[in-house]
Amino acid sequence: MRYQVEIKVMPLKDLLDPQGKAVLGGLNNLGLNAVADVRVGKQIFLQVDANSPEEATAVATAASQKLLANPVMEYFEVSVHA
Repeated sequence: MRYQVEIKVMPLKDLLDPQGKAVLGGLNNLGLNAVADVRVGKQIFLQVDANSPEEATAVATAASQKLLANPVMEYFEVSVHA
């Protein structure tokens, strides 16, 4: 079966997010001062052929650990959809 897998990669909460700070500065320059903080990450979609949702999750987790996320600076979340 083919599963649609969504992987969300975000900077660790304790680390500075320079891209988020740049976006926040730009929003403030545009007069959008109600925005208090910005965190910028990545959203990645995979189509995975697997026998079960658990197997699709394992494939996406391995891809995230080996390539898609930098564990020193980022964390990831995997969601599987049939």
